[in-house]
Amino acid sequence: MAGGIMRFRQGIRALFAWAQRVDLGLAERTLPPALFPLFLKMRRGERLHSLNVLRTLQEQGYDQPALLTAALLHDVGKSRAPFYLWERVIVVLARTFTPQRAKRWGQAQAPWGWRRPFVISAQHPAWGAEMVADAGADDLVVSLIESHQGYLTHPPEDHFECLLSALQAADELN
Repeated sequence: MAGGIMRFRQGIRALFAWAQRVDLGLAERTLPPALFPLFLKMRRGERLHSLNVLRTLQEQGYDQPALLTAALLHDVGKSRAPFYLWERVIVVLARTFTPQRAKRWGQAQAPWGWRRPFVISAQHPAWGAEMVADAGADDLVVSLIESHQGYLTHPPEDHFECLLSALQAADELN
């Protein structure tokens, strides 16, 4: 139930993203100069979401540059194919009621046809990792972005897993 409420809040925020101020200065101060143009490629709703993820991590005391960079760019892969609010709703509903089918539908390689929203949702971490790697991000940033939707089934055991867990928790909250 809490997850459904959180997703509803995220949807409302995305719906009214046009009316909210995007703090580009915070993103520019946080990101390495070579990566800031990737942030600008993201849709307004993704920018706002990413800034909220960043602020949540900062409020929790995190200051690792790789984690903060990953917070701002974890959804940059969605900029490869526009991901509309109604499509997100379909993905959330399918993941809730038919999770195995939703996962299978996301396995296609290209975001075309009726499976398009599932492909974007499933593939955007890999696309984003590729984009930040091509722009010169360090390996930790690339790995955090690539792994941000693969939830751990055990408590974090190393530095990477601790950072990944923090990123995922902040992402879920926002």
